[in-house]
Amino acid sequence: IPKIFELVCRLAKEYNITYPTIRNKLNKLIEKINSSNEENQDEYIEKIKKLTLEDKIDLDVAKELIKEYKLIKK
Repeated sequence: IPKIFELVCRLAKEYNITYPTIRNKLNKLIEKINSSNEENQDEYIEKIKKLTLEDKIDLDVAKELIKEYKLIKK
């Protein structure tokens, strides 16, 4: 874990941004990757994920749309 911290600190320094900023960006990227790895999703959810990965919609908006869709679909 210390090596990961050092790497993130170096990235922050290299891009001239703060550690929390780079950490937030990495967390969002990890979240996008994780959500895109879920299997057996229907076309609507896949479309929402694709739009999110293309930065056409915000991750929080995508989560809310998928959550509401799943509630309606039940």
